[in-house]
Amino acid sequence: MPPKVQQKSKEQKMAAAMAGGKGKKKKWSKGKSRDKVDNKVLMSKEQFERLNAEVPKMKLITVSAVVEKLKVSGGLARRALRGLAEEGKIRPVLLSRAQQIYTRNVGDNEE
Repeated sequence: MPPKVQQKSKEQKMAAAMAGGKGKKKKWSKGKSRDKVDNKVLMSKEQFERLNAEVPKMKLITVSAVVEKLKVSGGLARRALRGLAEEGKIRPVLLSRAQQIYTRNVGDNEE
């Protein structure tokens, strides 16, 4: 049997417990904050010209791609894409409630 270890008295135990204390309190992080984008709700003349020049040349045309490229709101981008499709500059691939996907109009092959 190992030798007996001398046990501390109640006063010594109490003093050791009081001396330890708690560690530092955990600080909560503020979290990551995104910058608020300031997209335009009306198109300027330059943006309209860029829409007519650049968008029909894109392979994959979505609302979010137009929003990123021209810095316009989503509703304005949807209306602009609908207008380009009616003019025949782009053609729809998928039109659903959630996502509209268009592509450039290559040749005269109408489906």
